[in-house]
Amino acid sequence: MRGFQPNIIKKNLASLIEMGQKAGSKVLLMQIRIPPNYGKRYASMFEGIYPALAKETNLPLLPFFLEQVIIKPEWMMEDGLHPKPEAQPFIAQFVADSMRPHL
Repeated sequence: MRGFQPNIIKKNLASLIEMGQKAGSKVLLMQIRIPPNYGKRYASMFEGIYPALAKETNLPLLPFFLEQVIIKPEWMMEDGLHPKPEAQPFIAQFVADSMRPHL
């Protein structure tokens, strides 16, 4: 969320994946999206990192956990970026359900 070039983000994520795998961890990758204020071009490049990296590393790509949260104003803080505590049970269940088939 700091506006780094997508190739740097991808390289850093690939490094984290490799470290996790070398340590014997089962690695899963979750799609992440950024707020629209970054612009369509950057958002598209950023979002494309995750499917490409999942394919290159043969990892499952889990869906973005906030897709169903951001559409509920009662679950989002006034900044429109961060979920409220009320959203946490949904997020926890969503992530658990998304990971379960891969564990």
